[in-house]
Amino acid sequence: MKLSIIAGSHRQLAQSSKVAHFINDRIKTLNLFDSSYILDLAKAELPFWDEGVWRGEEKWKQVWTPIAKVLESSDAFIVITPEYGGMVTAKLKNFFLLANSKMMGHKPGLIVSVSSGLSGSYPVNELRTSSYKNTKINYIPEHLVIRKVEECLNETPNTESEFDTFLRPRVDFSLKLLAEYSKAMAPIRNADLNFKDFPYGM
Repeated sequence: MKLSIIAGSHRQLAQSSKVAHFINDRIKTLNLFDSSYILDLAKAELPFWDEGVWRGEEKWKQVWTPIAKVLESSDAFIVITPEYGGMVTAKLKNFFLLANSKMMGHKPGLIVSVSSGLSGSYPVNELRTSSYKNTKINYIPEHLVIRKVEECLNETPNTESEFDTFLRPRVDFSLKLLAEYSKAMAPIRNADLNFKDFPYGM
């Protein structure tokens, strides 16, 4: 099984990227997936959506086609977003405009929201409400909200932080659950269903 982790911050030195790498390390330590891939949107420099992506224009072939192939081969996803003014980031919204059900459809997803303070719940609701329609990603009921992120999930456990102490086992539980959903949902994609004729949500 293959996992793709999408880090949605705009910042080059982002806490979301730190969380993505922490999660990736846990995936390897727990041996939950055969391989994993991190797509850091701050570094990927994806253009904002235009119709050229449908026409296969050269700029999209160069930047999006390699990413699309990795997404298509993935069995599960982790979507990490900071909260920008109570919202998901523009780059992450753009990502979901580019992705489709061929890449993400009927595969489980875990939402991870990141906040420097005590907020972070709004992006969870936004992703569950709007990002699944045409991608057909299946978010699992579990999600993570990483509050006080600067003091959490760093290389060395922060025993003085109640947030870090609580989050570390919760992260492992969520990752193990995602892996089980990944196994359980594989037969759905292999079922004798007419996915091609109905690629979009209603």
